[in-house]
This record gives sequence, structure tokens and C-alpha cells, in this order.
Amino acid sequence: MQHEIDKNMHFETNLLNAGSHTKFIATNPESLPIHLTTAHNVEDLDDLEHRYEVGGFCYNRSKNPNRTALIELMSYLEGGEDAIICASGMSAISTPMITLIQKGDHILSDKTLYNETLEISTLILSKFGVETTFIDFTDLEEVKKSVRPNTKLFYCETVTNPIMTVPDLKAIADIAHENKAIFMVDNTFMTGALVKPIELGADLVACSLTKFANGHSDAVCGALVGKKDLIAKSLVIQKIIGTQVDPFTSWLSCRGIRTLDLRIKKQCSNAFALAHALEKSPYVKDVYYPGLESSPSYAVAKKEFGEYFGGMLSIELPEDRKKLNAFIRNLKLVRYAMTLGGFRTTIAYPTLSSHSGLTKAERQAMGISDGLIRVSVGIENEEDLLKDFLGALEKAYK
Repeated sequence: MQHEIDKNMHFETNLLNAGSHTKFIATNPESLPIHLTTAHNVEDLDDLEHRYEVGGFCYNRSKNPNRTALIELMSYLEGGEDAIICASGMSAISTPMITLIQKGDHILSDKTLYNETLEISTLILSKFGVETTFIDFTDLEEVKKSVRPNTKLFYCETVTNPIMTVPDLKAIADIAHENKAIFMVDNTFMTGALVKPIELGADLVACSLTKFANGHSDAVCGALVGKKDLIAKSLVIQKIIGTQVDPFTSWLSCRGIRTLDLRIKKQCSNAFALAHALEKSPYVKDVYYPGLESSPSYAVAKKEFGEYFGGMLSIELPEDRKKLNAFIRNLKLVRYAMTLGGFRTTIAYPTLSSHSGLTKAERQAMGISDGLIRVSVGIENEEDLLKDFLGALEKAYK
């Protein structure tokens, strides 16, 4: 179907159609084009039915070339059978929970998580008769004891936010499957470039592509990857509630993931060096990083991750607001940002950001003090990065 300029039609009509379609075949571009369209025109009703049958493109909320490309890319990255791409990491987590959990079901969840993930259970699912038990997933005996006959979902993060503990994914997957439950893992901090929870037994993996996967701090996006039947069910609900991401953000995320392997390994190397340097600082009370041999998660992390322990760490500083502010102000290279995983090193303060919705007692129960600073490590020169942190600490706390 080709719309040409028709001299028999009026100006305002031709203005709508002139240049609206390419006249020549434009296949196999070097860079994936951005398909900024809400719909794809069909030739006739037979063409429409054919597109339904083969999964062709009709309406953007159902399917879009850029989102389809990202589905293929994320399925490969995380080692899953299929995927859906969502408007944020939170929608990638909430969509399958809404899909797979119903009234009377029980969720078993790690107690240390990104706070808004906790709130899916406490503020939303609880209203519909779903109960969630929050426990320490590094304690396998507690996990076993907490399972109920109606437990339908196990949920945890590959590396907990912001305390950086590492649950034994293979062991938890075995417990979940012995009890006929689904095991879902948030792999945002590590991504499939470093570890694939699906290979360790997870049924579903959620990932905020906003963070390390995209890595450029310019796109908010999420992905859910996993078993085909679970993804198919989630896709039905996604189409209804509209948690899809737009074409341009899909394109940005594809672009970012192309360099993920290069970026994240440098981030891991920098984080490893920074964690060891900060562990020696007289001004730092504690360092939370699974790559430190002093970490209680080191053995599990070594088994699951190999030589790369991620680009995230947290440091415990004295609970003195004036000195915390002085430390932040004296950083010259590192910036404060309400996100993570970008190519630049950033810091955040969980008490006033990711976990601000909790009371102080609730944060303390999770191991989050008012002196905790979360660090997302970038790809800067290692020497420059260490000098910036150690110099800022020296000025603030000496």
C-alpha cells in the first residue's frame, strides 16, 4: 500500500501522506532503525489475519520491531527461552507477580531488597489476599522452614541491595522446585554478562535495564526473561495493563547492551580495587562487597560468579550528617545520583533514597544504618577513582 501525492486532493490531505512511506526497499541497515510508530498499516484483511498468525507487527502495544529486537537480545543475555520488555525494572518485577500470584497464595522473599520491590507485596498484593514472608535467604534452613503448602513464589536478588549479600541460587532453586514453587531472581546488579540465574535453576529473571545493562543513564527500561510458558502468561497481562516500553527506549537499551561485556568487567575490576582500598581506610567502619574475603558471602559469590564480583559495593561510615555531607562535597570525580550502573561512578544514600520509605528500625533490621553509602562503580581510571575516594574521606574525617 503506497500513498502518493494526488493532485486531485487538497493540500491538507496530501500533507498527511507525502513522505510517509519509503519508496525503495531499505533492508539490512548497519544500525537497527528506530520504529517510532504506533501501528503498522496492513494491505487487507487477509494480511491482517496473516500477521496475527505469524506474530507480525500491527499495533505498538502488542508488538514493535525495536522491542522484538530487545526481546531477542535479552533472551540471549540471560539464557532464557523468551522475554517481555517493560517500561521499567519495577514493571518487569510487578507484571509477573500480578500474572502468576492470586488470592490465598504465599510468597517467600528475601528480606533485604530494593524497597519498592518490598512494597509490591506490602502495599499492593497484600490488598488482594496474598501474604509475603520476608526472611534471610542466606540462611537455607530458615528458607526451608518458612515454606508453606500455599507458597507459590520464591523471590530474591542475585546481590542484595544495598548490603551486597549473595544467596545460594542453586540451593534455593532446589528448595523452590521441591515445593512446586516458581523461583524468580532480580539480576540487575550482575546481569547475564556475569551470572545467569536461569542456569542455576531460576524460572524467571527480572532486570532493570536502566542500570548496568544499558549503562548510559539515559533510558528507563526493564526485562523479564525465563521459561516460555511463564513469559507467555505474563505477556497476556502486559498487553492488558500496558507495561510495555516505547520503541526509542528499546533502541537505546539495545545500543547500550552491545558494550555491556566491555563495561561491566572494567566496573568489576575498579570495584574490586576500590573495595580493598576502602577496607584499609581508618575512616571506613565496614565495606560490603562480595569480592572481599572478609565478606560472609565470599564463598557463595566465588562459586556463582567466578572472577567477577560485580560493580556495586557499600561502605559504612560514622552516622554523622555533617561529615557525610563533607565527604560527598569533597568528591571531585564521583557524583551523587538516584540510580546506578552507569559508566561514571556514583554514590547514593539508601536512608534518603532507595529505602527512605522504611522506618529507621526497619532499615536497621535489614542492616542499613544511617551511615551507609552505596557505591556504583564506573569505568574511570582506577588510580583516579581511588584517589578521589580516599582524598574525600581524609578531608571529611581527619
